[in-house]
Amino acid sequence: MAAGLRLGPVLRYVDGVTGDSATIWVETDRPCTAEVHGAFGAGGSTRTFQIAGHHYALIPVTGLTPGTTTAYEVRLDGRTVWPPADSRFPPSTIRTPSAGGDVKVAFGSCRWASKPAKGRDPVGPDALDTLATHLARQLTAGAQPDVDQPNADQPAAEPPDVDQPDVERPDVLVLLGDQVYADETSAATRRWLAARRDPRDPPGSEVGDYEEYTRLYDESWGDPEVRWLLSTVPSFMIFDDHDVIDDWNTSAAWLARMRATHWWRERVLSGLMSYWVYQHLGNLSPAELATDALYAEIRSVPDGTDLLRRFAAEADADPACVRWSYRRDFGRTRLLMIDTRAGRVLKEDARAMLDPAEAAWVREQALSDRGSYDHLLVGTSLPWLLPPLIHDAEAWNAALCRGERGGPEGRWARFAEDVRQRADLEHWAAFPSSFEALTRLLAEAGAGPDAPATVCVLSGDVHHAYVAEPHWPDEPAGGDAGMHRPEARVIQLTCSPLHNAIPRPVRLGFRFGWSRAGSSLGRALARHARVGRPLIGWRRTGGPWFGNQLMTLTLHARSARLTLTQARPDGRLVTIDERRLSGS
Repeated sequence: MAAGLRLGPVLRYVDGVTGDSATIWVETDRPCTAEVHGAFGAGGSTRTFQIAGHHYALIPVTGLTPGTTTAYEVRLDGRTVWPPADSRFPPSTIRTPSAGGDVKVAFGSCRWASKPAKGRDPVGPDALDTLATHLARQLTAGAQPDVDQPNADQPAAEPPDVDQPDVERPDVLVLLGDQVYADETSAATRRWLAARRDPRDPPGSEVGDYEEYTRLYDESWGDPEVRWLLSTVPSFMIFDDHDVIDDWNTSAAWLARMRATHWWRERVLSGLMSYWVYQHLGNLSPAELATDALYAEIRSVPDGTDLLRRFAAEADADPACVRWSYRRDFGRTRLLMIDTRAGRVLKEDARAMLDPAEAAWVREQALSDRGSYDHLLVGTSLPWLLPPLIHDAEAWNAALCRGERGGPEGRWARFAEDVRQRADLEHWAAFPSSFEALTRLLAEAGAGPDAPATVCVLSGDVHHAYVAEPHWPDEPAGGDAGMHRPEARVIQLTCSPLHNAIPRPVRLGFRFGWSRAGSSLGRALARHARVGRPLIGWRRTGGPWFGNQLMTLTLHARSARLTLTQARPDGRLVTIDERRLSGS
């Protein structure tokens, strides 16, 4: 029986410097040779590897020409499986950057299950789905005159809707966490789980093993519009808590409680295994893949399940032995993606968002070769700058948990731990030393004659969007004259969700958190825990905006422009805010 395409293709890495190579991820329904064929000899092939009865390939594509857009097709054992013969979408393409051209970086987070097949979407229209629909219509209307085709026969596409406004096609998608929701499954998935096992047994309606994780990716990435979008726009990804479970690694007490359950180990190992397969591999460049010992070993054996499971167990037991963070350069833009979940140090007297080796690596990547990039994008699923009330509440909570009032075993510490877990107080502010270290690093990265024009912190998680900017005092709090005052514009850009919702009381809480009264309440909490003022102050300069939305940075030389678009129930993709961050 001929091999079929189960999921994908997902265009992942596209070389942002030479523009001559890419990688494309696929899942097939049986072992096979997976191939990509493009125009003028561009393409590549590889054998699938097996994990838990599933078959995958990350196909290296070479022979691309910088500054071109090349249509491609996927073949399994020589048979064309993509694009489908009845596709209503334009051809999937690989667009390579050209020297000096614009770079459009779209980003967001928190995409809950695909839209329902019928009926009203309970959380509103999907921003990625809406973006895909608009782009497909535009490309169809434009007939893609600059696209190099692998063959002359092209699939039929949906007629254009001339009433739809143009939207910018991203050069890259940055997905900042919660690509799947292991702990908040859709009604369809809950029915599937109930047919597989007794939902009365933990973890109930949440996913419990690797096979159930594959169901989440099928549901999320199999949506036709999003499947096409991911096949034609390269993507970078990082996990956040819901990829495993809400509040993942909040504290040592939280982790001990989870490890005491009989189902947690299988959940976390399956979460890490599926992340490695579906998300992490595609973040790596071909050069990194070529030197990745685990990847080579898994590809060399008939079944790599035990090897990957052993790796996941080691990563869970000793987070410092694995690096999920990574750096990518495209044009004169640098993206530094930071893992703020799996690698936390949770010991109460040494809490840190990053372990020392990881923190040193992040610093090195942010500061190396300064002058070679005009924009530094720091991807962290959790916002660096929160509403002042929430920041101070998290700092207050962290101080009480470590025993600032009554000791680490006292009443206040026990109360604060309960509050921390119930209220999700686990952002950068809840790791005070890490917040200060990141603040200093961002300031240093933006200082000096070789400083970039902008240092943008890209975040999600909080189910709304806003823009916040620090103000740098002449002498930082505590007389810390060693902190650099940046020449670059340093800015927090938060965009969430792509497809989710936020209750009205939480909306009101975030608004209050930015208010003068909210700030005063936060300072009162901080004084109670004997917490000093942060190194810097900051203010909100845009938002808060609520809805399913996507931010896009358009970067050219030293200029940067930000656009926020929202998906509306009538199918429109509406520009809510547009501003220039640097340049003219």
